[in-house]
Amino acid sequence: MGRRKKKSIRQEYTEGLRHLAFGEIQDAVRLLYAPEEQILPALGEMDLFNISEIKRPKGGGMEIKFFDRLKALEKLQALEAAEGNTAAAFYQALEAGAQVRLAGRGPGIVTAFKPFSPKQMQALTWWCPGSPHSGKSGIICDGAVRSGKTLCMSLSFVSWAFYRFRDTAFALCGKTVASLRRNVLTPLTEQLTALGFTCTFKISRSELTVRRDGRENRFYLFGGRDESSAALIQGMTLGGVLLDEVALMPRSFVEQALARCSLEGATYWFNCNPEHPYHWFYKEWIQKAAEKQVLYLHFQMTDNPSLSPAVLRRYKRLYSGTFYRRFVEGRWVAADGLVYPMFDPKRHVGAPASPAGPWYLSCDYGTVNPFSLGLWCRDGDAWCRVAEYYHSGRATGVQLTDEEYYAHLCELAGDRPIAALIIDPSAASFAETVLRHGRYPVLKADNDVVAGIHR
Repeated sequence: MGRRKKKSIRQEYTEGLRHLAFGEIQDAVRLLYAPEEQILPALGEMDLFNISEIKRPKGGGMEIKFFDRLKALEKLQALEAAEGNTAAAFYQALEAGAQVRLAGRGPGIVTAFKPFSPKQMQALTWWCPGSPHSGKSGIICDGAVRSGKTLCMSLSFVSWAFYRFRDTAFALCGKTVASLRRNVLTPLTEQLTALGFTCTFKISRSELTVRRDGRENRFYLFGGRDESSAALIQGMTLGGVLLDEVALMPRSFVEQALARCSLEGATYWFNCNPEHPYHWFYKEWIQKAAEKQVLYLHFQMTDNPSLSPAVLRRYKRLYSGTFYRRFVEGRWVAADGLVYPMFDPKRHVGAPASPAGPWYLSCDYGTVNPFSLGLWCRDGDAWCRVAEYYHSGRATGVQLTDEEYYAHLCELAGDRPIAALIIDPSAASFAETVLRHGRYPVLKADNDVVAGIHR
């Protein structure tokens, strides 16, 4: 019978660190809550490796202290970085830390913990050494409601900031500071405290200070409610910014926040639920994610392991049509002001079989509200909108003049023989601009919506 190969000191050291960082704690929970007559017979079989100290206070009961998982992880990372395993190690430590926190709340609670999903793991560890995405300039997480993207992204953001910088300022941005504190800060500080960080929040300054082992960073809270919010963040120098619900913020605020990230190694973190497909963030960032060198992750409800099958079924029953595609599937589809809720792109969108004249232009005019131009032609017995131009002054933070709109109209029309521009009668100034150029006839539209639907 062969002799078992003796482990090297490095192997023993590595296994010990792994046990401290990722070891199970169920036996420690049993030790804490089981009656003494049940503990003593089973004591020799219990795994108590992660326990650093056991006390019996004078008043009765028992106190258990665990070894510091993050310190063990830091040493383990130094050993495994060359093997490219740092991201997985960080992910496992987060799960282990969550288990310790839940176990401390009472017997049986630890079984309620759900490990992170693969998609959440990507959001948590994309920046770690050894990750194929560690060189990216940022990350975008969008998708369905209740898909588990907010907590894992905010936790990843603070962890990244803590391990890459010290004594540095960062920004946490939401629609309002109140919603940011409720939706992001409260669950985030719970997780950070469980992982061994010290968190101090100063309400008067909207400042969260995170400390650990002599290192600290500051996270300032900002609300991107409207165009004036951009002034609040001007003048700062940031190591990174997290924009929660970025699709609800004006473009001017978002771009001002990004401009503040001037430190070497700064990154951008975006999180949102979908809006309409013409939204500036969807067109400028999600559709151009590869060009802007950011990681794009799309979340669905099934990526949140804390949702039970019964809860998932309930959410799916709540919505249908466009709202199902947006809230459950997390797709960027139009939902506001739907006149035709039965509209289906697979059924109603396609290339005209035999486009022919006459050609018409349509205009739904807006300055702050969306401005829409359509190019129309006849295809047999049907009329087809073959091309369009869309601009939202509210979403982009940029209002265009009538002359700028006219230039876009000419670009859309090209060299086609346009029979007329059909325009909203209330858009008198733009109609007059078109008429003065003398190139296209103008017809006032009939705004009777019901009559249009019946046809």
